[in-house]
Amino acid sequence: MKKLILSLSVIAMIAFTSCKNSETEEKEVAEQEEVAVETETSTEGMMEEPQTIVEIAVGNENFSTLVVALKAAGLVETLSSEGPFTVFAPTNDAFGKLPEGTVPTLVMPENKEKLAGILTYHVVSGEFMAADVVNAITENDGSFTIPTVQGEELVATLEGESVILTDANGNKSTVVIADVDASNGVIHAIDSVVMPKS
Repeated sequence: MKKLILSLSVIAMIAFTSCKNSETEEKEVAEQEEVAVETETSTEGMMEEPQTIVEIAVGNENFSTLVVALKAAGLVETLSSEGPFTVFAPTNDAFGKLPEGTVPTLVMPENKEKLAGILTYHVVSGEFMAADVVNAITENDGSFTIPTVQGEELVATLEGESVILTDANGNKSTVVIADVDASNGVIHAIDSVVMPKS
């Protein structure tokens, strides 16, 4: 009788253990499938068409003022074209540093030409990643002159590890986010609006 009870207990334990093991295995398989689906989804996301400079700006709330300005200046089509361009893009906070009323005044239809001049002063023809800019500064004794699409120049220097842009009026702006890659160039976010002389 004792042997029978012992045998039944052993059988019950084996059944319980194998049941537990199969549950664990099922759980592991389910987790692996979940990871595979997530990986597949993120791979699909990476396979999407790269966005243009304008599409990236439109999709980022930190550039909403810039997008309004680009539309008002009629530059959306230009910065959506093949390029490549390097854009030193002022953030909303950068526009916020301008004297009160500056942005609403600039986006008026009668100021379209002036606004286009200011915005193209932030654009360089060609694609220049942060490393390119830093190398150019280093190779030119700590200061590199950048010709803009507008026609005037910006001067790039280094302060610590930060790239500083100095405009035609001596005002400075710091690159706060570098190397936002676009299909038609690259965006470097800056913390102040740079202004041409004219």
